[in-house]
Amino acid sequence: MTLFNILLVAIIQGLTEFLPVSSSGHLILLPNLTGLDDQGLTIDVATHVGTLFAVILYFWSDVKQALGGIPRLLRGKIDTPGARLAFLLIVATVPVILVGLVLKVTGLADAMRSTAVIGWTMLIFGLVLYWADQKGEQTRHSADWTLRDAIIMGLWQAVALIPGTSRSGITITGARQLGYAREDAARLAMLMSIPTIIASGTLLGIDVVSHANWAMARDASIAAALAFAAALLALSLMMRLLRSVSFTPYVIYRVMLGLGLLAMTYL
Repeated sequence: MTLFNILLVAIIQGLTEFLPVSSSGHLILLPNLTGLDDQGLTIDVATHVGTLFAVILYFWSDVKQALGGIPRLLRGKIDTPGARLAFLLIVATVPVILVGLVLKVTGLADAMRSTAVIGWTMLIFGLVLYWADQKGEQTRHSADWTLRDAIIMGLWQAVALIPGTSRSGITITGARQLGYAREDAARLAMLMSIPTIIASGTLLGIDVVSHANWAMARDASIAAALAFAAALLALSLMMRLLRSVSFTPYVIYRVMLGLGLLAMTYL
């Protein structure tokens, strides 16, 4: 894999991981549309690690609170804000882990990696995001997160295993439909990404470790660093823009890309 390819994959992954436009969809499209080599598991894991550190850094106060609540949670007590947040994040992650294992075992995960699937999901779930964002109230905040909401958003997140759906986009859709303000919807979606990325990265990492070597470690380090920087930039800009701008710009991008991909596929 060339340095240029590594740079391209890392930047795309970093910029799109937390925006509601689907990082997995873009990474599948890259080799499909350009003829470049697939990035492979090592780079995939590395870019996930980079974006993981970016979201942890950006939301460190929330992450620190959840980590502080884990000891209480392990003792079966959910009597502090930290323990409650940790518990709800775990609950919200269960659906995506279960569905992900089913897709991996059955081979359906690979069967859905097509340009046509990504075109349809970009278009359909972009419009669903627009509907939820325009119709949803903005009366609730991240501190109002309940067990019911965590379950509902967790089920929405599991849908993102279909390439092109966007994990952040679909969880934001679920949160907006539940009445969370835009910035709070994005905050919850980003916090939900942390255990999800850890789970998927661990699963992928098991396959990578046995084939690791110095060259792969070097490439992975470069990819992780670039993905970290790109993700932190994209995350910072999105959270700032949400104070005054809706999700419509991302919807427009998704619809245009989806229609373009469908035209390429069927025309």
